[in-house]
Amino acid sequence: MADEVKNRGVFLVVGLGNPGIEYQFTPHNAGFLAIDRIADDYGVQVVNRRCRAVTATVRMAGREVVLAKPETYMNLSGISVQALVHEFEADPERDLVVLYDELALPLGTLRVRTGGSSAGHNGAKSINGALQSEEWARIRIGVGPQPGELSGRRGKDYLLTPMRKADLAELDPVLDKAARAVEMVVSQGVKAAMNEFNRREQNGPAE
Repeated sequence: MADEVKNRGVFLVVGLGNPGIEYQFTPHNAGFLAIDRIADDYGVQVVNRRCRAVTATVRMAGREVVLAKPETYMNLSGISVQALVHEFEADPERDLVVLYDELALPLGTLRVRTGGSSAGHNGAKSINGALQSEEWARIRIGVGPQPGELSGRRGKDYLLTPMRKADLAELDPVLDKAARAVEMVVSQGVKAAMNEFNRREQNGPAE
C-alpha cells in the first residue's frame, strides 16, 4: 500500500490564517484560501464551529476528512490544532496535514514536507509547541514578493496587506495545486505527494 496509507479514522486538513474580512486576501491567509478552494471543490461550506475552528467534513479517497480553519489567529494556531487532534484521536504524524503561507518561497510555487522546524513561521511554531513534535505534514504555499516589492517594508507588513489582483491571479492555480496535493497526501501518503509536487521548477532548483 502506497506510503503505508491505511484505511484509518478521520484525517485532518488544517489551513492557517487570521479570521476577519480584513485579512481574507492577504498573503498570510493562503492556508485559509486553500481550505476554501478544497471546500468549493467538494461543495461544502466551512462553517461548523468546533475546537476553536470553523470546519467542514468531506469524503476524500475513501476517508472522512475534516477541513479546518483555526479562529485563534495565526500565532495561536497550535491551540486549535491540538484540540482537533485530541477530539478526533488523530495521529499528527499520519493523519494531519497543515497548509500555510511561506514568505521564502516565490509566489506561484508550493512545497510539501513531512516535518521540520517552523523556519520562522509563527503558526507552524505554535503547532510544533502545542503538539510537542515537528513530525507533521505541511504544504507551504509560496507568497514571496517580487524583487524590490518590499522596498523597506517588514515582511509582517507585506504578509498582512491585501494582495493585488495580479498576485491573486498568480496564486489561484497554486490553490488548485494545493488541493490536489492534499488529495494525494490523503490517498497515497505524504512521500508520494512530495515526489509529485516538489519536482524541479522549470526556472529554478527544487528545495
